[in-house]
Order: sequence, then C-alpha cells, then structure tokens
Amino acid sequence: MKLHLKGLRIAFFGTSDFAAYHLFVLIHCSIHKIVAIFTQESIKIKQKSSILSIHTISQINNILLFQSYFLSQSQINHIIKNLNIDIIIVVSYGVILSQEILHIPKLGCINIHGSLLPRWRGPAPIQRALEHGDTMTGISIIQMNSNIDTGDILHSTPCKISPKDTSYTLSKKLACIGSIALLKTIEKIILGTCKNIPQDTSNITYAYKLNKKEAHINWNKSAIEIERRIRAFNPWPVSYFKIKNQYIRVWNAEINKNSINTDQYNDFQPGTILKTHPNGIYVITGSGIIILTVLQISGKKKIHVKDLMNAYSSLFTMHSVLT
Repeated sequence: MKLHLKGLRIAFFGTSDFAAYHLFVLIHCSIHKIVAIFTQESIKIKQKSSILSIHTISQINNILLFQSYFLSQSQINHIIKNLNIDIIIVVSYGVILSQEILHIPKLGCINIHGSLLPRWRGPAPIQRALEHGDTMTGISIIQMNSNIDTGDILHSTPCKISPKDTSYTLSKKLACIGSIALLKTIEKIILGTCKNIPQDTSNITYAYKLNKKEAHINWNKSAIEIERRIRAFNPWPVSYFKIKNQYIRVWNAEINKNSINTDQYNDFQPGTILKTHPNGIYVITGSGIIILTVLQISGKKKIHVKDLMNAYSSLFTMHSVLT
C-alpha cells in the first residue's frame, strides 16, 4: 500500500461549523491531503463564528472549493473522478450523495454523524437529542450507502450531555470527539483493521430537520419541555415569543424546580408572567414555572433580564400573557 504512505487524497464534503472543525483538524493534524472541498455554505463568511468557515479554511490553505448548489450530480462525479480521490469524507453536508459517487473513491465514502446511530438518524441529531432530554449521545462514523445514515458503523464514541448544554456547546464537544475519532478511523481503514458493524434496526429514531416555526414557544407545554427546546434551538433558530407586538428571542432559561409537580398555578393561563425579578422573568407554563434569564428584543443584542428590565420593564408587567 505504498500509495498511502504519503497520506490519502481526500475530497471533503461539509457545510456547518461542525464540519469546519473536522476539516481544520484533517488539514493540520494529519498527513493526508485535502484535494477538494464541496460545500453548501453561502459565500458570506460567518463573522461571529468562533470556528473558521469552510470558505476561509479553503482560502487559507489554497484548497479547491466547489459550491455544490451550482453543480449537477454528474458534474460532481466528473470532478471526483478526475481528482483521483482515495476517500470521500462527509460531515454535516446537507445533501445526499448520488449512488454513483459512493463507488468512485478507492476506499469508499465515510460520514461523521452527531449521534450514536441508529438513534437520531437525519439532519438534526444534536438538536433532537437535547429536545428529547437525552443524557447521552456521541459520534458515529459510518461507511456510507445509498440511504440516509444507515451504513455500517466503523467507529462510535459516547458523550455525556450536560443539563446546561445547548446545541452550540454540545456541537463543540462532539466536533472535538469526532475529529479525533476520524483520524483513528482513517488509520484503521488504511491498515485494513476497521470492523463494519451493521446498525441495530430495533432502536431507530429520526432527527427531523429544524424549521423556524418550531422555535415559537408553546406555553401549554411543560417547563421542562420548553427549557429543553430553548437549549436545543440555541444558536438556531432560537426560541421566541410575542408580547405587545414585540418579538422576543429566548437564549437562556431555567426551570423553577419548586413549581414542578404542583397544581397551584392551574387557574392561570399558560404564558402568564407570574413575577419579574433581577434573576429572571417567571412564566407559568402548562406544567410548572420557567424563568427566562437571557432575552433579545428584535433588532437589539441579547442581554440578561436584570439589564433588560432597566429599559423594557413596561413590556413585562405581572399577569401579562406571552404568546
């Protein structure tokens, strides 16, 4: 296998910050050569991201970059064939690869997925794990086939979910775990020691794509459910509510643990402000009270409630109803 002694020729398919982290590690912590990058990412550079964008990484490292939405599948296939690729690595790409392209690389195509498959197959595994209150998730590296996230597992690493984790913080943890696992898996593939383990089809769940409508808070849900969704939808699409014709985004909230499993607030309409306090706005839900702590008025920066109330206290009067 002298071909591989100098490293593999890799085509990387990825779009998100999660993908960018893996790309960065592949470039700077391995002997392998990224010969082309395919992305769905917009040309606009994400100024507020703490992770370099796919575009920036490609520019800094002088790597061929293709914006996939300008190319047909046959054009992508043609490019891959001409580049003499050893392996394709897919991380949070956002588009299904054609059956033909899966068979072009000498070592096939592998995908890094942000869950312990078969739990949370699909495009939003990190968000759905948080939304459903999972306490454990992880990274799965699979050999890709023609279906979505159904391929044999080459490697998996578990990761605990903290009660305070958001999609942002959990994504960072999984990106760190995944990039290390990716380097190890590539080495095993080269050595021929990778074991393909079929997925357990008795425990499949699906992580449906997020949409902005989901972010509108339904106060009839329990405080526990609402708090989970606030963390799951941070940093996108960000949970929100309306009051007095103002759209307010919720970046952080806490559950009032003393209000769980009590019926003393049953006479109040869910969404009613019980009280305001420097530590947060107390809101009655379908079950329990949630404390909103970090909010963002439309067009303004996100700030803690204690600072927000100095200028917007008239918005959040006791017994007002959030919708």
